[in-house]
Amino acid sequence: MSYLHFDKTLMVNLEESLPREILRTNRSGAYHCTTIVDCNTRKYHGLLVIPVPNLDDENHVLLSSLDETVIQHGAEFNLGLHKYQGNNYSPNGHKYIREFDCEHIPATTYRVGGVILRKEKIFVHHENRILIRYTLLDAHSATTLRFRPFLAFRSVREYTHENTQASREYQLVENGIKTCMYPGYPELFMQLNKKNEFHFDPNWYRGIEYPKEQERGYDFNEDLYVPGYFEVDIKKGESIVFSAGISEVSPRRLKQIFEAEAEDRTPRDSFYHCLKNSAHQFHNKQEDNHYILAGYPWFKCRARDMFVSLPGLTLAVDEVDEFEDVMQTAEKAIRNYIDDEPIECKIYEMDDPDILLWAVWALQQYAKETSREQCRMKYGSLLEAIMEFIRQRKHDNLFLHENGLLYANGSDKAITWMNSTVNGHPVVPRTGYIVEINALWYNALRFVADLVREGGNVVLADSLDGQAAITGASFVEVFRNEYGYLLDYVDGNMMDWSVRPNMIFTVAFDYSPLDRMQKKQVLDIVTKELLTPKGLRTLSPKSGGYNPNYVGSQLQRDYAYHQGTAWPWLMGFYMEAYLRIYKMSGISFVERQLIGFEAEMTSHCIGSLPELFDGNPPFKGRGAVSFAMNVAEILRILKLLSKYNL
Repeated sequence: MSYLHFDKTLMVNLEESLPREILRTNRSGAYHCTTIVDCNTRKYHGLLVIPVPNLDDENHVLLSSLDETVIQHGAEFNLGLHKYQGNNYSPNGHKYIREFDCEHIPATTYRVGGVILRKEKIFVHHENRILIRYTLLDAHSATTLRFRPFLAFRSVREYTHENTQASREYQLVENGIKTCMYPGYPELFMQLNKKNEFHFDPNWYRGIEYPKEQERGYDFNEDLYVPGYFEVDIKKGESIVFSAGISEVSPRRLKQIFEAEAEDRTPRDSFYHCLKNSAHQFHNKQEDNHYILAGYPWFKCRARDMFVSLPGLTLAVDEVDEFEDVMQTAEKAIRNYIDDEPIECKIYEMDDPDILLWAVWALQQYAKETSREQCRMKYGSLLEAIMEFIRQRKHDNLFLHENGLLYANGSDKAITWMNSTVNGHPVVPRTGYIVEINALWYNALRFVADLVREGGNVVLADSLDGQAAITGASFVEVFRNEYGYLLDYVDGNMMDWSVRPNMIFTVAFDYSPLDRMQKKQVLDIVTKELLTPKGLRTLSPKSGGYNPNYVGSQLQRDYAYHQGTAWPWLMGFYMEAYLRIYKMSGISFVERQLIGFEAEMTSHCIGSLPELFDGNPPFKGRGAVSFAMNVAEILRILKLLSKYNL
């Protein structure tokens, strides 16, 4: 039995199968995402979803789905599945599914009468092309396959509706057609590796619904255009490959391309391999730039997410060269920002006050994985430039005060990772001295001091260490309260006493202003009030305003986003902190904590981790189906554990 295998009883039960999604990406921004029964439940779902840079900065759904029909003795069996108004699902193709397996590549096996048909999907790396291979495993008589493409040609944030502007024109190409519904879009080429007949039969399929959007309080229906259908005969034992892409391909090469791409995939046969596979999906290479996407299906490259997740997505899976490649793009953005020049690459939110400090933390992980010397040779001048920029008070919203702490204004704009806003105002207005920013600052001062000292720059090292001594003493004085935990932020007489997870970083980092007893107190209260099987709560149930369920309209969700929901990426730092305090004796506890995440490999997005979970049982997964920081931090902990288990 494979690791990611779903049998017939689960597949035919839509309550069980529809919440489970599958995601494949080309590592250059395009993706395929749908449910495991191929019924789209979100506006972001589609077979071929690609960036169209000449239109905008969004992804666009070109090919929404492909309905297959098996024809035998004149009888037709449609394997498609769509949701229509009034909770009607049609044509109910899921009833023919015998099993679904996605250990290697997503593969669905259908049984219709005497026909057994296997469908396998693969997204070609660094090309906007999806390939679907159909293999007739068994049939007792002549069999024909019919393919009906559902086209959208729209942004993932919009819907398409029946209109007269959509072009019906198409041209024949070798073993297929090309078509384009609207100006500005690339042409969509749909081809098969075998001669077939295309029947022009233009129709709009009206009122297709997306229940996930309905659940999230958005519009949820659209019309999709079907230009006609392809028909092809298939014999027992034969494989036919369907290709959809934005350039023509030689049909003779389709089988070969499919096999080569399949050969290149890591089997998802364990927890670690699932996460490693998922880690690769966040990479986005665009010409000379290499980004990390924050999550699928709707996030772009956000600076904080990139720096927090970079070590876990690259170093933790032994891909040092990928770290350096992403860092090359990131360094350009950092230097643009420091020099007050326009940021030339598409990395968003560079101006948030903690970004540069997270970049230092990411480089610190690189130094631990390679060597301090290598880090200094490669990134020493960048690290010095970042520290100089902050110390010279050049950041627009990061002020170094006489007491050595960093002050940031977050009352009007959300400036930390707790960034939900309602009516333009932060839900959690964290302003003043913010606990994780100052924990990052102390860690950065000590790390860079040690790094430059080893390189012979004693003057700078002494200066940074002197600064760290002042910062460390103030940190304990300002943040630590009489109950032994840390205040979340302090602004003059305004102190936030809420028990939040942001204090855990002070225990997890290599350099901390807290002594061992103080660290243990922080860890104890986090364990007692914030720990769940799916991550750390963003707020303690004992604190005012606890709102653990991320459900309802956008407004309701924004109010809950950081008010009690649980986030897996925080668990990475929690487990690192736990191992720091308890060392070898903490290993079995940490391993037990990971079990909660392994259970997620067969739910939500198969083989990945969603953005967040409800903070109360049953801890349901919510938000983006695959989230970079979460995958990264669990990978980093697995790597850390392997070092303890030597």
